[in-house]
Order: sequence, then structure tokens, then C-alpha cells
Amino acid sequence: MVTTTARDSDLASALVQTMHRLQDLHAETSRPLGLTPQQAHLLCVLISGPLGMTELSRILSIERSSLTSMVDRLERRDLVARVANPTDRRACRIELTAAGKDLAHQCHDAVVDRIQDLTSELPAATRTTLTKALQSILAQ
Repeated sequence: MVTTTARDSDLASALVQTMHRLQDLHAETSRPLGLTPQQAHLLCVLISGPLGMTELSRILSIERSSLTSMVDRLERRDLVARVANPTDRRACRIELTAAGKDLAHQCHDAVVDRIQDLTSELPAATRTTLTKALQSILAQ
């Protein structure tokens, strides 16, 4: 008989392994586009709109100094721009340029395509169950 603890451990382990596999996919798809995985992550996060440095630092789980260096490099490549924060004159927000938007969508689409390849053999019912379970986890 499998205990609840064992099942929970199996789920946690599977999710951790999935996270690592997705990070690998992200790295594999970002390199051909001339980006580090962290740079690709930053661009993809900004698809939904400009964000401040503090929020980006939190989302990306990196120190502000490292984020500043990354933004500087992406700004030199004309992929992001610093824009005035309308509610705080001392702060700026980071937004995608036109070239940045294009590259961000390429990154996102490349990862989505790889994930679709990996999951294409799953039965429709399994795909639906997995989608609902992941959405439930992400909503927390």
C-alpha cells in the first residue's frame, strides 16, 4: 500500500524534475537566438508589459546589481529600454523595444513548440487532466 506521504513525495519529485527539464529546454532554445537563459526569461516576462527593476528582480530571483548588468547588455542590443515610471520620478520601468518583442515571442514560441513535441503523444484526457492540475498549482 502506498502512503499519502509517498505519493506526495513522488509528485514533488516529478515536479522538480519537470522544472529542471523545462529549464534545460529554455536554455536549449535561447542559445540559438543569441541569448542566455536568464536574458530570454527577462524578455519573456516583459511580454506582458513594462515592469520596474524591483519587481523584475523578484520575478527573476536575481540581485538588483545583476539585473542592472543584464538590462544594460540588453539595452545595448536595443532589445529593452528604460522608460520613466509615471508614478515615481526616481524610478524607471523596463520595456521591450520592437526588436525585443519580436525576440521575446521567438523565445516563447520555441519553448512552447518543444513542450508540445514532448507532450504530443499523451492521450487527450491526460493532457486535459495535466493542464487542469498545473493551472490549479499556478493559481495558488
